[in-house]
Amino acid sequence: MSTEKLQGSPALKTGVMFEGIRYTDALGAAAEHSLPNYYPYRFKQGERDPTGAGKANIPYLINTADDTLIRVLGNGDSNWSVSGDRDSGYRLVHDERPDEAIEISFEPLHDWMQAETSDGFPIARAGVSTHGDMMVINVAPGCEYFLHKADGKSMRCTFCSYGAPDQRTAHLGQVAGQVEIPDLTLLRMREAMAAVMAENTIRHIYLVGGSLSDPAQEGERFLKLARAAQAANPDNIPVTLGSGALPDEILRQFHEEGLVDAVCFNLEVWSEDLFSRVCPGKHRYVGYGRWIESLEQAVSLWGRGRVYSAMVAGIELEPEFDMEWREAADLAVRGVEDLCSRGIIPIYSLYYPVGGKDRSDYQSRLRNYFEHLVLNYRDIRRRHGLSVWQGFMCHRCAYMQLECDLDRQEAR
Repeated sequence: MSTEKLQGSPALKTGVMFEGIRYTDALGAAAEHSLPNYYPYRFKQGERDPTGAGKANIPYLINTADDTLIRVLGNGDSNWSVSGDRDSGYRLVHDERPDEAIEISFEPLHDWMQAETSDGFPIARAGVSTHGDMMVINVAPGCEYFLHKADGKSMRCTFCSYGAPDQRTAHLGQVAGQVEIPDLTLLRMREAMAAVMAENTIRHIYLVGGSLSDPAQEGERFLKLARAAQAANPDNIPVTLGSGALPDEILRQFHEEGLVDAVCFNLEVWSEDLFSRVCPGKHRYVGYGRWIESLEQAVSLWGRGRVYSAMVAGIELEPEFDMEWREAADLAVRGVEDLCSRGIIPIYSLYYPVGGKDRSDYQSRLRNYFEHLVLNYRDIRRRHGLSVWQGFMCHRCAYMQLECDLDRQEAR
């Protein structure tokens, strides 16, 4: 087991992700011309609140001079803050090291985000978004697992709130129980893709969407989505399929048509027990063993290094799982070893505990877990000769993950 510590950009990124950033006028001013955060800054009791509203808009993503991308988490207790302005440049400052200010910029509010499609529909609502140099296409975000229950329990993944069918599904034309994506939605998507690629340097395209309880139907939906996306991809930017685990015959169809260059079926957690509790819908409608079989089938088609699974790093520390951080991290590391031995590369996104916050030591436990996991995972990738394919993801777009940052550091 690695006893090293994170160094350089990965250490900075981890510190900012965990500790967050305190509100300053500079941070508030940056929000006016930056990609907006999904979560507003909420002022703690006694904190200076220049808005008088108890909350404020803040930027979503920080870019450092070496192209490290970091998500912004608002935290009134943090020692990190932002100074400067748009003209002179912004700086990330730590209270204990004020002379070591770090020059940063924020992911900008792009012109396309305020433009419209040919029929007057806002491009920002057309199911296309970006973070760094990745374009994410999600024209069917509503997840059927939110609509199903078993023994009175929701089938949605316990960490997820994004997939709830709501106003987003309505304006994208998504209807519960309907597999087909409306042609108008796909037309607007293609126009949005063209607008994004005209303004941004895009190196990765990621196709995602809410799950269907029938994997075969989900596969049919994603086939149509992939064909439409490739029709609007004249420069052959690498495309990744981010569906759930699919039947083998549909995977072969994706491969034979050359629709995607990589796949990412999100197992989320390691061990069947955790999978059944964290992802009850995936367990009920697909199954843990079948999910891994689908990933293995993808390796047989696309090859080692082109098959991924996003994992939720730290959900094991929620109180209901009754796991200490070392136990949870060691379990995750065993999962890394198993998946990598099959040619599957897990990608760990930091999870902010909900119930775990009731414990005074939750942040230190989560940070110990995360650092132990990512450093040991780096060594396992090295031993298996695996690195994250740059066509799938890179350090310019991985804003809550460290694999690409550590791979880049290794290559230097």
